[in-house]
Amino acid sequence: MDIETKNDGRGTRPNRTRTMALSAARGLALTFITLPGAVLCFCLTLVSIALIPIGIGIVTTPWVLTGVRMFADWRRVLAAEWGGVRIQRAYRPLPEGANPWARTFGMLADPATWRDFIWLPVDMTAGFVTALLAFALPVYPLEGFAIAAGLWRLWDDTYWYGFVPVTDQTTALYAAALGAVLLVAAAWLTPLLLKAHFRLTGAVLGSGQAELAERVRVLTETRRDAVDTSAAELRRIERDLHDGAQARLVAMGMDLGTIEALLEKDPAKARELLAQARQSSADALTELRELVRGIHPPVLAERGLGDAVRALALRLPVTVETDVELPGRAEAPVESAAYFAVSEVLTNAVKHSGADRIWIDMHHAEGWLRVSVTDNGKGGAVIGAGSGLAGVERRLGTFDGVLAVSSPAGGPTMVTVEIPCALS
Repeated sequence: MDIETKNDGRGTRPNRTRTMALSAARGLALTFITLPGAVLCFCLTLVSIALIPIGIGIVTTPWVLTGVRMFADWRRVLAAEWGGVRIQRAYRPLPEGANPWARTFGMLADPATWRDFIWLPVDMTAGFVTALLAFALPVYPLEGFAIAAGLWRLWDDTYWYGFVPVTDQTTALYAAALGAVLLVAAAWLTPLLLKAHFRLTGAVLGSGQAELAERVRVLTETRRDAVDTSAAELRRIERDLHDGAQARLVAMGMDLGTIEALLEKDPAKARELLAQARQSSADALTELRELVRGIHPPVLAERGLGDAVRALALRLPVTVETDVELPGRAEAPVESAAYFAVSEVLTNAVKHSGADRIWIDMHHAEGWLRVSVTDNGKGGAVIGAGSGLAGVERRLGTFDGVLAVSSPAGGPTMVTVEIPCALS
């Protein structure tokens, strides 16, 4: 028998009271956020868009809309943390280095921008009311108790508390009784009002059709990136085979032909060429093994992602600590994507960070495979063209994975890879 059952539910009262008080405090905080923040963002957006024809709005609109997005993102965070309501963020990315004209009309062409714009007046009216009610509903009963305690004596005329006219101590007690009923109702309704506030925000900021269109756009881009990556990988394999193992095998065949001709005429020279042919065959075999390891490491197929990453860490010229907690195995494509993402991150760390120690943390929780690679190098890593991390991000995008980089100047650098998957 658990504690809650033994106490006949009495242990839940402090929790409900605490939840009501916390919801009321958050409602009060939202009251001071929704009205001024929404009014300011709405007015600035209107003025900036109105100034576009004369050129001023071309410069100001991207900054204003960026501020509106920051305000909306902040509310998304509050919705998730305070109300348990998750609101997807579906803004279209802007081209790097875009000029003010392209940024302005690129942002105005984004449906998410207009959802933000529609949400602002909703937030300053209905959102403000729901946040204020979440605060006022548990506070208003306190007035009834104060009236019963003698506050009614301060008024000469009839004082109305709700629908109760207070003229003497008896009617003041009626007001306290009404306050008690309202307080009990507030214990149930206050958290619901706060959640209603965030659900209203999610209903306007989040759009199923827009999310579907954004999902189609992302899938189209990731499919194109996957095709490009596969084509580049095939070209790399062909080049490595042509320049490496194939060239060595051709040379070995020529050496064998020469050996056959010299076998009786010059046995010493034949033995020398035979040794060269043997070395060429060993080198070709080594290159083929490296090529196969680059396509799909045998240890990854045989022993899984954790052991494959450990084996990869052992081959690095720096000290690497690995912490792997995987209770099962993911699907082969996911394991391959995670392995090569970690491999590329480690290669970047060894080549460019100047680190002498690297930490790898890999675990699976809440349906996500998470891998963090941290080094004590000089920092400054970014996701951009030519960094190597851009290719990792494209590879992960095929699996709805994400790549996050924290690399301040002076270090340390932390690269986190997350891929949604289930373990078998």
